[in-house]
Amino acid sequence: MNKIVRLLTAAAAVMAVVAACTPSDPMVVRTKDGLVKGIEEDGTIAFLGIPYAKVERFMPPQPVDKWDTVMVCDHFGPMVMQGNGRREMPEDVMSEKNSCVLNVWTTDTKAHKPVMLWIHGGGFDSGSAAGNPGMGLAKQDVVVVSLNHRLNILGFLDLSTFGEKYKYSGEVGMLDIVQALEWIRDNIKAFGGDPNNVTIFGESGGGGKVGTLMCMPAAKGLFHKAIIMSGTILNVNTKAMTEELGRAVVEQLGFGPDEVDKLKDVPYGELVAAGQRAMAASIGTRSPGTPMMWGFGPAPDGEILLQQPFQPDFADISSDIPLMIGTTFNELQRRAYGTPMTLEEAKAALVPTFGDRVDEYVDAFAEAWPDFTPQDLLSIDMMFRPKTLITADAISGTRKAPVYMYMFTWKSPADQGSVHGYELNFCFNTPDRHGRVLPEPSEADWQLAQNMSRSWANFAITGDPNVDGLPEWKPYTAENGECFIFDHECSVRNNFDRPLQGIIDACCFRQLDAFRATHQ
Repeated sequence: MNKIVRLLTAAAAVMAVVAACTPSDPMVVRTKDGLVKGIEEDGTIAFLGIPYAKVERFMPPQPVDKWDTVMVCDHFGPMVMQGNGRREMPEDVMSEKNSCVLNVWTTDTKAHKPVMLWIHGGGFDSGSAAGNPGMGLAKQDVVVVSLNHRLNILGFLDLSTFGEKYKYSGEVGMLDIVQALEWIRDNIKAFGGDPNNVTIFGESGGGGKVGTLMCMPAAKGLFHKAIIMSGTILNVNTKAMTEELGRAVVEQLGFGPDEVDKLKDVPYGELVAAGQRAMAASIGTRSPGTPMMWGFGPAPDGEILLQQPFQPDFADISSDIPLMIGTTFNELQRRAYGTPMTLEEAKAALVPTFGDRVDEYVDAFAEAWPDFTPQDLLSIDMMFRPKTLITADAISGTRKAPVYMYMFTWKSPADQGSVHGYELNFCFNTPDRHGRVLPEPSEADWQLAQNMSRSWANFAITGDPNVDGLPEWKPYTAENGECFIFDHECSVRNNFDRPLQGIIDACCFRQLDAFRATHQ
């Protein structure tokens, strides 16, 4: 009898411990680091500003310290350091130490849904996850995560020539994202997510980071699908370039080779200024609009990063990753809409870019876009689409997993543009957050948002972006040139602009050709 009493007492004690460890509040979730409390946000539960990494300047990220209270996660965490540092920001707005945070949106913490990790744009230099909240997309039966990670000189200053301690200093901004993926692996089940079905997606610089992750062995197995949106601008950093830049920064600050540790105490603004002087004195400063990027960004080292993406492909380690890749009609091109223009005036304006190939360009444009205007000739994307085609051609015939290509052609009623980033509030299912670009979404706009967000979510769920009620979208091959057009009227076009893009690539990437001639 006493034995039974003892057993019952022990069982009660165990149950009491379990009850104490299990949150009763549906807004509270237990992570491996501690309890977090979310908020209701437009029909979802949002957990904002969860720390996922502890950082020290120029060092790889480390796991965070555990906490024993309930962390209230009701607002976005601080941005990582960016800008020139002249404008001081409060620690809760911009921080060096406390900005490696992530956000989670879910509709059911007891579910087992696919996970979508959003990686923000801004190149490798700036940006924040706060610009694209995930509540609209989370309603499409996925769990959405977004993050902040180290950028610019803090994320990518290569000091590896100064000793083993700084071996990975030039890659820590990308290693932060790997750390976030490890956090997802270890914690997302508690938020209703499936750690074995993770899609990484990003736009612009975020798309470039997605491509970079596809070339990083440390990220293999941590994600299972990828979406690259307007992200194929080429990072041409080589290890020799970033090492040269790192040495130049140390020299600009007046430190000797044995004084590199002093960099950890240099104020951020001074460090940024030294970085800009160092670029000018060494590898050169990139001008806005240049069709490639270099400087403070990752470089292949054979260990952390095997190769640069899109040149023209990805590392073999990602050949089993289904990929969706696409662009917008105008992207970052300076647009001529709103300016009266004849065809002859447009041709004259095209001469500096296309020279004696202007007529050939116009003929190819007319074949691709029969209803074009003279303004379209000057306003079409001349940066992302050509390299997107080249990359898709290179990988579609060699990879194990399918590739799907799209183009976003919806035009804002405010400026008549289908601009870089205008697709985001559609694929996030939040067209009412478009502000001046779309002050009053129409029923057709909401339907486009539903179509795009459903397609993005379907791809995350199954690896296939097809949506019931829309045209069939087949995997891309160089032969079929399959491209799904997202607009109020969705359609599929095949190999419709290949001659046009060939002309654009030949005429608009001469600077890239010159770079390769001197660096290969």
